[in-house]
Amino acid sequence: MPLYEYRCRSCGARFEVSQAFTDEPLSTCHVCGGTVKRVVGRGTGVIFKGSGFYVTDTRSTNSANGKSSSGESAAEKKSESAAEKAAASGD
Repeated sequence: MPLYEYRCRSCGARFEVSQAFTDEPLSTCHVCGGTVKRVVGRGTGVIFKGSGFYVTDTRSTNSANGKSSSGESAAEKKSESAAEKAAASGD
């Protein structure tokens, strides 16, 4: 159920009420009995569940020129990686 925020026009009290979509909006303040108005709430933020959103959901290379944030192209990185593997294996 959504959480609605109300503000009293008489005393200025603010409170939140969990109501169904089909429920009528509140009309009286529970503090002073004055009239209340439903205000636009803050809502909820985006909640990311799981791991790796920042690593796996963004590209590491710039799609326009194939360069990564360090300025190397993907081909340059691949050739460096192959050279490192060859050096490690003793070739």
